[in-house]
Amino acid sequence: MITDDQGYGDFGLHGNTVVETPVFDRFASEGQRFERFYVSPVCAPTRASLLTGRWWLRTGCWGVTHSKENMRPEEVTVAEALRAGGYATGCFGKWHNGEQFPYTPPGQGFDEFLGFNNGHWNNYFDARLIRGSQFVQTEGYIVDVLTDAAIEFIEQNRRKPFFCYVSYNTPHSPFQLPDRYFDKYRARGLDDVLASVYGMCENIDDNFGRLLDALDRLGLRRDTIVLFLTDNGANTDRFNAGMRGRKASVHEGGIRVPLAVQWPAGLPHARVVEELAAHIDLYPTLLELCGVEAPPGPPIDGVSLVPLLQGRAEGWPDRLLFTHNRRGNDVEPQPVRGSVRNRRYRAVLERPDAWQLYDMIADPGQERNIAAEQPAVVGRLAAAYRQWFEDVTRDGFARPPIPVGYAEHDPVEFYAPQAEFTGEIRFFAGQGYSNDWLTGWTRPEDRIEFPLDVVRGGVFAVELIYACQAADAGSTVRVRCGERAIEAAVPAAPAPRIPLPHRDAGRDTYIDRQWGTLAVGDLPLAAGRQSLVIEAVRTAGGEVLELKHVLLRRVE
Repeated sequence: MITDDQGYGDFGLHGNTVVETPVFDRFASEGQRFERFYVSPVCAPTRASLLTGRWWLRTGCWGVTHSKENMRPEEVTVAEALRAGGYATGCFGKWHNGEQFPYTPPGQGFDEFLGFNNGHWNNYFDARLIRGSQFVQTEGYIVDVLTDAAIEFIEQNRRKPFFCYVSYNTPHSPFQLPDRYFDKYRARGLDDVLASVYGMCENIDDNFGRLLDALDRLGLRRDTIVLFLTDNGANTDRFNAGMRGRKASVHEGGIRVPLAVQWPAGLPHARVVEELAAHIDLYPTLLELCGVEAPPGPPIDGVSLVPLLQGRAEGWPDRLLFTHNRRGNDVEPQPVRGSVRNRRYRAVLERPDAWQLYDMIADPGQERNIAAEQPAVVGRLAAAYRQWFEDVTRDGFARPPIPVGYAEHDPVEFYAPQAEFTGEIRFFAGQGYSNDWLTGWTRPEDRIEFPLDVVRGGVFAVELIYACQAADAGSTVRVRCGERAIEAAVPAAPAPRIPLPHRDAGRDTYIDRQWGTLAVGDLPLAAGRQSLVIEAVRTAGGEVLELKHVLLRRVE
């Protein structure tokens, strides 16, 4: 079980006197609790490392949007490994390692999937989610719905081994939650944001309790390994147990998170583990605990934590754990924002050639930079970091083309953040994160382009999910691939905004609209790599259209 943007300090066990997390607090106190567990500074990289046991930059994941979050299909996930060992596999919640098959959960080893593929979701109530590869309408609060689905999966597979990956999307914004949770913390004098965050954390705790209760009810608790962790530091400036930094930071507070483990039959003793551990270690750890041999695949970077779980820490070697976060849209040729940690020190790089050094034993809050006093330590850790960065980026990075033509994903949708575009066209909310759209298409010479990899050719019906104000209606757009093209007039589709029950409604990132659908026609696509181009043949008003996404459905 992994949560989204829940920091180390968002639990009562870690000194937070406001939030109530009794289920986690008891679970961690009665199980194996890792006090020095590290992940990546942001969402998708953590998930890539967690699933593969490899540094995320090796997997092809180097961002959180624009298809930079994709793991390469040839990566072997823990779900694929366990499925090969006879386990049923289910994923429930946020995926964020690729939006089209084979990058999606069904393509990466999961028999069942209910959730969403991209980095965040806009509506947490009665959400339209993906089951397998098809959208379905759900009822209720999203975390409750995902918990229901996970419990159903466990019930259906209770007589055989199963792997259930529960990936909650809270307390990531938008700040939507049932009123009873919000009202409770707002009544304590917290502002809307903090009341929302802590209310979401308590809702997570309640649902974690529901999962544990289901295991008890089914008689499975004793023989089930249960892990709880989070994906990065807190997403706002709030209590973080005295650590420096938050989400996206390469300091301790951005990447140190809780990890708690229980397996009553195999790990009967409560234990606090002080040794360093990381997300890359869970893949080999789970395979060893489950007695499953790793299938052939790329070499892993993590180490099994089984000796630490069993209380055999004596002789455990010191190790170096690395992290990196991009400063812009690309991975820099030389690292300029990252850190390296061993038992005693954290060396931090936030601008070129300006290493900081902190004694994490004497100064856990990182208040005093001792780099000038310990140049030899800085030099050693900096050299190790540069060597690591060169190694894990050796294969380079490129935005992959969008796969089209798989029977496992038909129809296939591809979204505005995956597009390339020219001229004055831009993302509405600026960065092009999940659920954003393209706007500003006022010049006839501008165009929108999607790089495709058509794995099986054929004829596909093309639909544009779009908006167009009445005053701009009447333009003609052409959709072409190579020499084949189809055209359609653009009718009005005002696409009014949908009111959403969140308390940061002014943020452009989370706007939802009632989008229109333009059926352009049927387009033949040959197998192979090519570009699908959308261009204006004729303009009738100030803006051709605003584009949310494109849908292709095989018709022949």
